[in-house]
Amino acid sequence: MTTSMFDLTGKNALVTGASRGLGLAMADALAEHGADVAVVGRQQSIYGVADKLHSVYGRLIYPIQADFSDRSQTRRAFDESLEKLGTLDILVVCHGVQRRQPAAEFSMENWELVLEVNLTSMFMLDQMAAQIMLANGQGKIINIASIQSFIGGLTIPAYAAAKGGVARLTQTLANEWAAKGINVNAIAPGYFDTDMNEALKRDADRYSTIMARIPAGRWGNPDDIRGAVVFLASDAARYVNGAIIPVDGGWLGR
Repeated sequence: MTTSMFDLTGKNALVTGASRGLGLAMADALAEHGADVAVVGRQQSIYGVADKLHSVYGRLIYPIQADFSDRSQTRRAFDESLEKLGTLDILVVCHGVQRRQPAAEFSMENWELVLEVNLTSMFMLDQMAAQIMLANGQGKIINIASIQSFIGGLTIPAYAAAKGGVARLTQTLANEWAAKGINVNAIAPGYFDTDMNEALKRDADRYSTIMARIPAGRWGNPDDIRGAVVFLASDAARYVNGAIIPVDGGWLGR
């Protein structure tokens, strides 16, 4: 049972990166609170995700397979989502890719891939969503940033640059669209137990260093991000604009 302020019944949402991890958890949370959802993922498993969400919540869940390193697929995924949903009230941009390599050796191929997937395709989706939302006079855009939006990282120069860009992009779009009924905000996850962080989890020294800095005493799990996305997607966040909200167990505060 949801309270009216967080009730998303009648809303139409698009969630990218929804095959697994944080994207799946957020798509699940939006469906639980009443939204119909287009879920986009690179793998064929996105179809199984849609079937499961529909069976659990009875919502309309539309699966779309796309690779966001290809701009034509980015456009197609959005257009197909809009066609299925009819309109768009909520956009959650969660897809991403990671490449780890010392900065002095980081290849331009990896740089271009990470920036394309993690930043350029986000701007494309935000822009296309805004064109619909501006016409409707309302909407919620939620970008997924990172704690690397606030600080640098190690061996992830492209990812850190992209996530820094996500924070400034989010604030810039909020400056333009807040007065026109669109709330643009971002969630900045900390260290979560997801596939993207497998390399860190295998590095005993880095893992122990990270753990020592998390006041909560544990890494996050995908369910920990559900509340933040429902809040930002709901009427409860109607006066929240340009915020970058850390969900990190307190890591940034230590």
